[in-house]
Amino acid sequence: MKTIFTIDKLEHRKFLMILMMLFSSITFISCEKDELEIQQEFPFEVNVMPVPGSVANGQTVEIRVTIQRSGNYQDAAYYLRYFQFDGTGTLRYYNNSPYLPNDYYTIPQTQFRLYYTSTSSVSQSFDVWISDNFGNEKQVSFKFNTSD
Repeated sequence: MKTIFTIDKLEHRKFLMILMMLFSSITFISCEKDELEIQQEFPFEVNVMPVPGSVANGQTVEIRVTIQRSGNYQDAAYYLRYFQFDGTGTLRYYNNSPYLPNDYYTIPQTQFRLYYTSTSSVSQSFDVWISDNFGNEKQVSFKFNTSD
């Protein structure tokens, strides 16, 4: 009886050794890469607070924008460009000079305000495109009726 118990104990140790070797080999194979993969590209959404539906010639409308990132990569950069296809007006970031249509501008923060000033007495429409340095891009469209 004592010899059977010793054999079972020996078999149990062999089984544990084989299990540990298998686990170690799987661990070493899975960690064989030379460098870690760091995710840099995170999708984002653009949220805009409601804006008025109409604007008068010479009137300025504040547009509050938030870029909602799904992750946080420190070196992510965001850019803005816009294109106006109906009416005329100017778009600017805070007190900066007005943006030129279809030029790229760096956005320094993920929460910011744009100011659209109407220079037209007809309906106005424009698109704002926000992109990141990984090629992701979102479009936000604005349409203002004339209030004159």
